Amino acid sequence: LGISCWLIYTNWSAMLGASYGEKPSAWGWPIFVIGLLLYALGRSQDILLFEVGSVIWLLIGIGLLNLGPKALKAQWFALFFMLFMVPLPGVVVDTVTMPMKMAVSYVAEHVLFWAGYPIGRNGVILQIGQYMLLVADACAGLNSMFTLEALGMLYMNLMKYTNVARNAALAILLIPIAFAANIVRVMILVLVTYHFGDEAGQGFVHGFAGMVLFMVALVMMLVVDKVLGLFI
Repeated sequence: LGISCWLIYTNWSAMLGASYGEKPSAWGWPIFVIGLLLYALGRSQDILLFEVGSVIWLLIGIGLLNLGPKALKAQWFALFFMLFMVPLPGVVVDTVTMPMKMAVSYVAEHVLFWAGYPIGRNGVILQIGQYMLLVADACAGLNSMFTLEALGMLYMNLMKYTNVARNAALAILLIPIAFAANIVRVMILVLVTYHFGDEAGQGFVHGFAGMVLFMVALVMMLVVDKVLGLFI
């Protein structure tokens, strides 16, 4: 939300310029009412998807009622970026998380086994030496994938990329990039636990591994972007 507000602020002059001479649109009223209904339903029934998502509808409605459609078009990316603050439905998270945990644990096991480590796997439980590690929901990579996709979109907007094919390719490739970075994170935790003990793996290093994930993912994103620039 903070980044979206910053984007709106930076495009404020363009929005006002686009609204010059424009008439407000009456279409803002039904959109505004939809936003209010979504907020009321989400707030009363504790449905975060509706409660948080209603902000986008309300802003669109207010924009149409006060400045018109051209001004709203000038702020399209800021409104689109707000979609990343809307929490995913629980059924989607539950459906996607388990397969992702299985895939992460499978790849981590095979890479470390190939590297010569005494590692085995039972579902999403990795056993290396005398230690057993559970690949938890947080390690599935869904949240990091969602966050990296948002950062990628922001990066493309700041770089002013206009090539649709390049933007689409980078957006799609961010998914395997996030997956690969999360595998690196899991392997780091497994190796730290194996070499330094369970306490070390669950302490500071566990939180630091999350930072490593994003550093690896961002570096990979920049490398992929440069490679795409050579061909697209």
